[in-house]
Amino acid sequence: MLDLKFIRENVGAVRRAIEVKGVALDLDELLELDRDLTALKQRVEAMQAERNANAKLVPRASPEERPALIQKGKDLGEDLKGLEPALRAHEENLRQLLLRVPNIPHPGVPVGRDDSENVELRREGQVPVFPFQPLDHVELLEQQGWSDPERVARVSGSRSYLLKGEAVMLELAVLTFALDFLAARGFTPLSTTALARPEAFVGSGHFPGGEDQVYKIEGDELMLAGTAEVPVNSLYAGEQLPASALPVTYAAISAAFRSEAGSAGRDVRGLIRVHEFRKVEQYVLCRADETEALGWFDTLLTNAENLLRALELPYRVMQNCTGDMGAGKVLMYDIETWVPSEEKYRETHSCSYLGDWQARRTGLRYRDEAGRLVYAHTLNNTGIAAPRILVPLLENHQQANGTIRIPEALRPYLGGKAVIGRAVR
Repeated sequence: MLDLKFIRENVGAVRRAIEVKGVALDLDELLELDRDLTALKQRVEAMQAERNANAKLVPRASPEERPALIQKGKDLGEDLKGLEPALRAHEENLRQLLLRVPNIPHPGVPVGRDDSENVELRREGQVPVFPFQPLDHVELLEQQGWSDPERVARVSGSRSYLLKGEAVMLELAVLTFALDFLAARGFTPLSTTALARPEAFVGSGHFPGGEDQVYKIEGDELMLAGTAEVPVNSLYAGEQLPASALPVTYAAISAAFRSEAGSAGRDVRGLIRVHEFRKVEQYVLCRADETEALGWFDTLLTNAENLLRALELPYRVMQNCTGDMGAGKVLMYDIETWVPSEEKYRETHSCSYLGDWQARRTGLRYRDEAGRLVYAHTLNNTGIAAPRILVPLLENHQQANGTIRIPEALRPYLGGKAVIGRAVR
């Protein structure tokens, strides 16, 4: 959410952000509603002042004048009462429009419609060249007996997954490794729920607009979040933190759930796009200083890259264009990891800086050195999401006999094993 005063004073910049981010919002409607609400509030304030002035006259009035003054006070009170519904309706309508106002992209963010216009910044690691016919991750899992997609589909429907044997240990190893890696870099491990109230989704910016991606629990207000960012972002909602409490840095692990609405027919095979998964999310809450926040952006990105380097996976870094960065983002980079079977990079990490856009929605402030209340800035980035990361991990490290080579950094989490699986060819 942007400050209303900022919107009034920077109409051109806000209008441009709406345009380049492809947000369905009529800024003129918002500004007109703002003017109407201001006029209505002024009218109410004037009537309240008149009623108060009238009330002061009653004790000093003559017996003949007093009944008229009392009646006038009652009439003003009734008129004010009659304006309350219109005032509340205007305030709520304006709030709903404000929730849809996008953040201003950082200068230099490429303008584009969708992910096809994202800009590649660099590539890291060596794409493998196999001296044998490589398999995709589904075939690798099946030949080792590590999955049972048919049975789990009967239980949970499509886009579900089930791992068995050493694949389970590999998934847990990757998640635990990511937690240890981030904890060693000062991030506090946090195990959190995926359950959240609707206001938490509003606070993170997933609502309004992303309701079709969320599973709702019938008969309850709770919903299932698709990332720990949702509950973690509201942990301090409405609070006033001392500046000394910042930055807050979490490595939050949670289950994650996404309905994948609108993705019919896309990535239906395997582990790329499933309804339920597990994720370690980097989250930072820092002072309202863009230089400091961009430093954290670099830290989050570096952490994610170093995790992929430790897993010995080739990847590329992409700068998201305006049409693919989401309404709340000031700056966003994706990391895409090489998937040999598709001969292309697939997104595995997303790094985002949101300024005070989320903090204004959650009412999260801190007192700066001068004692002023200031909205904090927030950032987030994937640490590891499983099982998606298993796709490039299995495929890039497969060997000619069907076994999987384990990167050195991961071996302590698998009992020292350098290879998992049995030779099948």
